[in-house]
Amino acid sequence: MKSFFLNRVILAPYYFILACRNYLYDKGIFKSYSFDIPIISVGNISAGGTGKTPHTEFLVKRMIQERRVAVLSRGYGRKSRGFRYVECSDSVRESGDEPLQIKRKFPEAIVVVDGNRVRAIGKLLELPPDQRPEVIILDDAFQHRRVIPSCNIVLIDHSNPPLCDNLLPFGTLRDLPSQLRRADILLVTKSPPQLSLEEQFRWRETLLTKERQKLFFTALNYCDAEPLFKEGDRRYIYSRYAQLVTAIANPIHLENQLSSSYKIIKRIRYRDHKEFKRRDVATINRISQKEGKAIIITTEKDAQRLFPLERRVSLQTRERLFYLPIEVTFLNDSESDFIESIFM
Repeated sequence: MKSFFLNRVILAPYYFILACRNYLYDKGIFKSYSFDIPIISVGNISAGGTGKTPHTEFLVKRMIQERRVAVLSRGYGRKSRGFRYVECSDSVRESGDEPLQIKRKFPEAIVVVDGNRVRAIGKLLELPPDQRPEVIILDDAFQHRRVIPSCNIVLIDHSNPPLCDNLLPFGTLRDLPSQLRRADILLVTKSPPQLSLEEQFRWRETLLTKERQKLFFTALNYCDAEPLFKEGDRRYIYSRYAQLVTAIANPIHLENQLSSSYKIIKRIRYRDHKEFKRRDVATINRISQKEGKAIIITTEKDAQRLFPLERRVSLQTRERLFYLPIEVTFLNDSESDFIESIFM
């Protein structure tokens, strides 16, 4: 109890700054910009781990057949500056891992990175009419209040309810839970597939503060393992043992999923968005040698940063290194209702 109140005292200035910033935007003292195009913001109020990228990919996949879609990201971790169109041939250093992953999965989509989202949207709208996007998806933009989206989607990790969390660095929150009122749609992600109606009702009572808000529940499903390199030997998929290499915010969900199929005998966890170096590849090569029958599994996002280091990866590791693509599924057969809610 003493540490709880101590945390509150230490975090008081942070609370005050966040509250003042949001108040100034709410009152129009800080300027926000709207645009004559559907803009969908996908974000959260916590630091990573809610599944923004797979949900962004879900939206692209559902819309790309009927509309020209653009994805706008800050491009976290890139070394380039300013506005940039992401190409499939880019490196992670040029575009960031998540935008590059999205572009490689959906080459027909326009993917751009820019810390100044107002400028980036302006550039996209200057494109010729036959190239101009018909909908823009903002990745990780709930706190970026200079743009007024037509739909604000906020993701919440089922295992980490915001009202039970605390602001960084004592928790994972990077914004005040009260800001959830700005959301048009709330998605409780990483939900158990058999989430009871009673628990769903409790979430609704806790989260929904405005009548217009919609609440949906999604699960993340890991697909069949795919080889990262052409030398990948699919026989390793059927091994009983796995070694796990991750550089994501929260690998617990992945580990829980894998534990039903493998005995995880080694876990190497790096910080989120880590740029892999030679020494990191050397570490992976070493664990590969220690257990010759185990599959080595990483995430799809981490694969974007490991692939350029192929020459440093030993043949034994290339044969056994696989990544897991992710798919989003909606509980209660609510996918069509979700899509309809976006454009209401």
